[in-house]
Amino acid sequence: MRDFCYKCFRPKDSCVCEVLKPFDPGIKFVFLMHPKEAKRQRTGTGRIAHAGLIDSEIIMGIDFTKNERLCGLLQDPQYFPVLLYPDQNAWNSKKEGFKEELNGRKLLAIIIDSTWFCSKKMIKLSTNIMALPKLSFSGEYRSIFTFKREPHPECVSTIETCYYLIREFQESGLIEKTSNPESLMDAFKMMIKFQLQKENDRIAGLLPNTHANDYKFTKKKEIPDF
Repeated sequence: MRDFCYKCFRPKDSCVCEVLKPFDPGIKFVFLMHPKEAKRQRTGTGRIAHAGLIDSEIIMGIDFTKNERLCGLLQDPQYFPVLLYPDQNAWNSKKEGFKEELNGRKLLAIIIDSTWFCSKKMIKLSTNIMALPKLSFSGEYRSIFTFKREPHPECVSTIETCYYLIREFQESGLIEKTSNPESLMDAFKMMIKFQLQKENDRIAGLLPNTHANDYKFTKKKEIPDF
C-alpha cells in the first residue's frame, strides 16, 4: 500500500506540499465534496485547494439540505454566503452593488467539488444551497487541466476556481492583497506535470496499466513548460 500525505491527500511520491504555502485568502471557502470525488486522489484538486487555504473546510455528502455544519455556516451573520455557479443573474466582483450587498461581511464561497455528472444530483437534492445568491467570475478563463475533459471550454477545476476568485476580489479591492495565491497554481501545475509524466511512463512500458481503459491511450502526452 502506498503511503499518503494527509495534508494534500496525495501519495507521498506525488505530494505537492513542497510548493504549497497555506495562506489566509480573506474568503471562507467551503468545498461540498461528493463521496466519489473524495476517492479521486490522482486528479481531484479540492483537497489541494483546502490544504492551501487557511480556514477552508471540506464537507462530504450528497444532500446537504439538513447538514448541520453547513446550515450553521449559512446562518452565521458574519458571512455573506454564495454558491459558485454560472447564472445569468450571478454576482461577480465588478458588478455594481456587490460591495454594498456584502456590507462588511466575509464572503462564504460554497463550491461543489464533484464531477459534473455527480454534481447534478447534489444540486437537485440540496435545495438550501441552490437558494443561495450565485457568484461567478467577471473575466473569462480556460483551464490548464488539459488532460481532463470538461463539459464546456469555460469550465475550470476547483483549485483554479479558488485562484481566479481570489485574484478578482483582490483586484476589485474587496479583499486585501497581502496574501499571494500563486502557490495554489504552483501546486496544481506540479500535479499536472506529475500525472502526465506517469502516463508517459505507462505508455513506454515503465509502469503497468492500472485502469481498464488504459489500453486505448497509447500516444505520449506533451508535458507543458509552465
